[in-house]
This record gives sequence, C-alpha cells and structure tokens, in this order.
Amino acid sequence: VQVMESGGGLVQPGGSLRLSCAGPAIRFNIPAMGWYRQAPGQERELVAVHTREGSTVYAEPVKGRFTISRDNEKNTLYLQMNSLKPEDTAVYYCNSYVRWYESSWRAFGSWGQGTQVTVSS
Repeated sequence: VQVMESGGGLVQPGGSLRLSCAGPAIRFNIPAMGWYRQAPGQERELVAVHTREGSTVYAEPVKGRFTISRDNEKNTLYLQMNSLKPEDTAVYYCNSYVRWYESSWRAFGSWGQGTQVTVSS
C-alpha cells in the first residue's frame, strides 16, 4: 500500500474533520501532492494541492473552509475541513504526485482506497 487515507466520518453541517494520508509514497521530495473527492454519480474532482515549496491551491467550492498541509517528517498529507456542507459529502482520496499539465492539475501518483465523508443532520 503506497498511500492510505483516514479520518473520514459522519458530521453535521458546520462541523469539522481532519483527513490524513500516509504511506511510503508520501515523500518530502515530491513536488506536489493533492486531495480529490468523488461524490456518487460524479467524476473525481480536485480539492486541494500542496507543493514542496509550501504553496497551496484550492478548488473554488472549498476556499476559505479547507486547509491542506503536509508533515515531511511524518510522511503525511492532511486536509483540515471546516464549516462542512452537505455538498462536501464524497469519498476523499489523496494522490502522491500531482502536477500542472495541459492547463489543469493532473494526478500521476498512487491513489489510496479513499475515506468517506458524509455531512448530514
């Protein structure tokens, strides 16, 4: 297993969760890593990117609510999710290597099995 996500669950609207992604593929020298999500019946979409230099990129629907970070010593990528909304319900995946390619962020690394996030009252 190259990456494994954890931290998902059921939360009420307005609540918070922190997702983690760990594994041997999460290495400090990787230029960029990312979080994606896939809701039922929809395509997988980018949520956030974290570069080796510390820059971050967020999808418009999560700006101001989600924060991506990584701990190089622990080989772990995080996604702090605050002010959760029902439309955030999805399976969340991390990818160990993403890069800007043909005008969009593309995933080229290992996928985990995903972690389910459900936002509901």
